[in-house]
Amino acid sequence: MTDFEVPLGDGTISVALPDCDVTVADPPGGEAIDVRGAAEAALQEPNGPKLTEYVAADDTIAIVVTDITRATPDDTLVDVLLAELQRVGVYREQVTIVVGLGLHRPMTDEELAEMLGEHADLAVNHDPEDTVEVGEIDGTPIELNRRVAMADRVLSTGMVEPHQYAGFSGGGKTVAIGAGGEPLIRYTHGPDMLSQEGVRLGRIDDNPFREAVDEAGDLCGLDFCLNVTHGPAGILDVTAGLPRLVVRGLAESAQAALSVDIDDEYDAVVAGVGSPKDANLYQATRAATYVILGANNPLRAGGRVVVPAELPEGAGEGTGEKRFYKWLSSAESAEALYGEMRSGYEPGAQRAFVVARALRDHDVYVTNSEAPDVVGDCLMHARDSVEDAIEPGSDVLVVPDALNTLLR
Repeated sequence: MTDFEVPLGDGTISVALPDCDVTVADPPGGEAIDVRGAAEAALQEPNGPKLTEYVAADDTIAIVVTDITRATPDDTLVDVLLAELQRVGVYREQVTIVVGLGLHRPMTDEELAEMLGEHADLAVNHDPEDTVEVGEIDGTPIELNRRVAMADRVLSTGMVEPHQYAGFSGGGKTVAIGAGGEPLIRYTHGPDMLSQEGVRLGRIDDNPFREAVDEAGDLCGLDFCLNVTHGPAGILDVTAGLPRLVVRGLAESAQAALSVDIDDEYDAVVAGVGSPKDANLYQATRAATYVILGANNPLRAGGRVVVPAELPEGAGEGTGEKRFYKWLSSAESAEALYGEMRSGYEPGAQRAFVVARALRDHDVYVTNSEAPDVVGDCLMHARDSVEDAIEPGSDVLVVPDALNTLLR
């Protein structure tokens, strides 16, 4: 096989490598489910008490949802949660939806309407400057969005998918990081935390990062979450209830659907991203670091990762994305940048630290982008096409959905 397709933006591109030996890493994928039906069923059989046991008719409710960087079906999940709340007399006027941005850019009104449908009028973007302190972890203040902190009950939706640091996203992370302040991001995303052995893709047990965001979620008062996981086929599973149990259950579903055993080594890995993650370089570089810094790096010494990504937003428009670009674009080399950042950096810049860590061992090529100059500024190589980024005669591994494939 020498021809294949990989994602680019909302579509795909065809790639032909006739002079190469090509292997495609296709995870089992699982089967797509009916999200609404599965969500309704999950609320009736949650991990822990039912939602209706937590709330009273006069409660105010904050629902923290993911932002545009995660393809969570929030319109359906929120609709199901609101219907369940109405069963105990809680009406939509008592509910605020807070978009968990972390340090990403605010979502536009159009994006909110697309994401939340008829419930977009309830939504506000998280402002990391408008927070209150709700506790501390190891001397680090845990700050929470003021609207969330003032609510009687805190709920969340979320996507449990492979995550470079938390092992898997979702659960308490959606609230503690997405609707939190800079101190926790600085603590969890700092060099001391990210250098620990247990902090790695696909790992929950004995993962200090995961433990920190779970504890912070408790301090934020997260009572109940409704999370999903997904694979190539679409949404694969839905679980509700206590955050830790929800994440663990969905992580098991994700691992079964997304794991691929890799026994050989390769000269190049083509790592697919697609929308929404290829909107900017900050997000798209996850594909490269997931490959290089995952459980099983399939590259030979001197091998490269090739990431097709549109990058209409360049490096990215949020605070974290701008810090990411500043660090990488001002660096002389990956090795020098990694050494410099070991002494500390501001929240949001952690992606530059992780990218520098990966670039010490392997080159990263970004193709088909609208921002080749930005790619070049950030110690990576820009090429017009995947074919231009791969040497003839290479052994090539194609990972069509690199952010949702666990190489073992």
